[in-house]
Amino acid sequence: MPLNNLQDLYLEQLQDLYSAEQQILEALPQMAQKASNPELKQGFEQHLQQTQQQVQRLEQILQDLGEQPGGHQCKGMAGLIAEGQELMREQAAPEVADAGLIAAAQRVEHYEIAGYGTVRTYAQTLGRTQDANLLQQTLDEEGQTDHKLSALAERLINPEAE
Repeated sequence: MPLNNLQDLYLEQLQDLYSAEQQILEALPQMAQKASNPELKQGFEQHLQQTQQQVQRLEQILQDLGEQPGGHQCKGMAGLIAEGQELMREQAAPEVADAGLIAAAQRVEHYEIAGYGTVRTYAQTLGRTQDANLLQQTLDEEGQTDHKLSALAERLINPEAE
């Protein structure tokens, strides 16, 4: 798709986020299964449900724009997930593996935060207030997930891995 204006870029970035979220939907069950800490496992399972809602928001926005979701692969997310999968194949003590899972998950969250912040700003610039509100909701959720992961790491996981 040619990128001739901000609207074109907005659509391209929405499709990129849609692809990223689809990849995350596939990765989260694997991460939950690998996690040994029950709180971390539960966090991954909860974020899976949240991610499903985020996908629905993106589908709604794309539908409102007259676009079908899909047909694009987010290479950045593919790389982050590949790194996480590589980590999960490592022979590591359970506590160390959990610390590594948090590190991988936070890289994903930070990538998403950057992407959602960008498209939210595009939506605002384009006068798409409803889109901006939906994207802000997802952005807020991603930030909360990142904070929860940090708190869990600092309070429990990292000291156990030490």
